[in-house]
Amino acid sequence: MAANGTSKAFKVGIISGSQRKPRAGPQITDFVFQTISSHLAASKTTSFTFDHIDVGDLDLPLFDEPIVPSRVFSADGYTKEHSRAWSRRIAALDAFVFVTPQYNWGIPAGLKNAIDYLFNEWKGKPAMIVSYGGHGGDKCAAALKLVLGGGIDMRVVDKLVTLQFPDRSFLISAATGKDLGLSAEDNAVWVEKKADLTAVWEEMVALLVTA
Repeated sequence: MAANGTSKAFKVGIISGSQRKPRAGPQITDFVFQTISSHLAASKTTSFTFDHIDVGDLDLPLFDEPIVPSRVFSADGYTKEHSRAWSRRIAALDAFVFVTPQYNWGIPAGLKNAIDYLFNEWKGKPAMIVSYGGHGGDKCAAALKLVLGGGIDMRVVDKLVTLQFPDRSFLISAATGKDLGLSAEDNAVWVEKKADLTAVWEEMVALLVTA
């Protein structure tokens, strides 16, 4: 069954916004992905493929193009090969799930840098935002929504999903990159957030199929 009755297969980028090592970002991003995948399996929806993008593995230097990204309309318009490769990767995708920690009430520098490399490759595409942290990362989520929706004209789902660490022990485990047990079948962490994740996903899909 295709998404919301459409026969088109969509490509979705799921972006882990953390660069720090050790880190919890990949585990939490996988939790988000597995929640979405389980939802798709239950609804027998097969019209999505995913590109897992880890900002920590991109190795993008601090933005070093001599041109303004909003004036670049194809990968060939960039002067650096790393910019061209990043442009091609993002241009090939239809929508995005951003999963990010909050650093000092803001967006991680590596994620912001990766976003700022491009403009037209992002523009007009749907996105959803999931943040995490000791208090859920709501300030980062709000800032990212402003950047994506206002700065580069993406169509961002209004509701933001915030994953708050349940206690200090969990926070310490996350900060040191220890196994958080998020993949266990009996995992009880953020169970109540799974419904939020799938609801926001469906809102993003609605934006995608009405593009």
